[in-house]
Amino acid sequence: MELVKAALIKVVQEQFSDIENIDISRPEPQFGDFSTNIAMKLAPRAGKNPRELAEELAEIYRLNELFTEVNVAGPGFINVSVVDGFYQKTINTVLEQGNKYGTSTLNTGKTVLVEYSDPNPFKPLHAGHLYTTLVGDAIALIIETTGAKVIRLNYGGDVGRHVGISMWAIIKFFGGEYPDKLQEIAPEDRAQWLGERYVEGTAAFEESEPLQAEILEINKKVYAIHELNDTTSDFAKIYWTCRQWSYDYFPLLYKKLGVVSFDRVIPESEVTPLGLQTVREQLQNGVYETSEGAVVFNGEKYGLHTRVFINSAGLPTYETKD
Repeated sequence: MELVKAALIKVVQEQFSDIENIDISRPEPQFGDFSTNIAMKLAPRAGKNPRELAEELAEIYRLNELFTEVNVAGPGFINVSVVDGFYQKTINTVLEQGNKYGTSTLNTGKTVLVEYSDPNPFKPLHAGHLYTTLVGDAIALIIETTGAKVIRLNYGGDVGRHVGISMWAIIKFFGGEYPDKLQEIAPEDRAQWLGERYVEGTAAFEESEPLQAEILEINKKVYAIHELNDTTSDFAKIYWTCRQWSYDYFPLLYKKLGVVSFDRVIPESEVTPLGLQTVREQLQNGVYETSEGAVVFNGEKYGLHTRVFINSAGLPTYETKD
């Protein structure tokens, strides 16, 4: 990519000697190998329309042997396709440099926060979690390779309707709030057992309005645990024990995947109070408004979607916690 960037900049360097930070991205394959905004960046300084300048630059780039095709798109993007030998040269460089390939001091002295994985306690992990875990870890490693200090952050939902669903099913499984019965579940079976309860609870929530109402009441009790700092009631003991089962399982999965340990795991319950406080303050300032007992952001005024931030039961939605 640096070779392509240098070729794109060289054409305008005499007139704009300070040009360095142009954006190069990978467009959809049908549009070429690389895309740049160089014309849009230089147009104001050149006193030209971005599209007009892009057409002029494209004519020059077509003379460069590195490019097999050059096209202008949209308001002034320039898409280029490179010769096949470009990739072979890159492959040869990778083979020659081995593990040293790609190392640089580009981000030395910088601290970069990378958030990924984000599994939720009380429910099964799915393919999406696998994807974000592996991709996130790869991104963190790449940024570290460029010299930055990386803080790996894992943010998951230990409160929310999914927790209410699982807690309802756990209590139903044991016929009541009996935390001691949790010891009947063998350690190696706990993650799968929690997943099965979530599936049962989800089915009940979707199939029966009376059971849905029960689960929503359970959801309120989960939030109350955190508000009251409850660790002693039978309901709270079930909650804290099962939450810990999930947190014990996640590192085992990461170890199997070869993922680097996280520096910080932040549960949603930790940020819920701040989210609620912020929304309520901004409600007074007119950012949010009330609607049928809920607090919403009326996005239609700004060409966006309207979103609920505090529902009619007084509980925060994902938007508030995020």
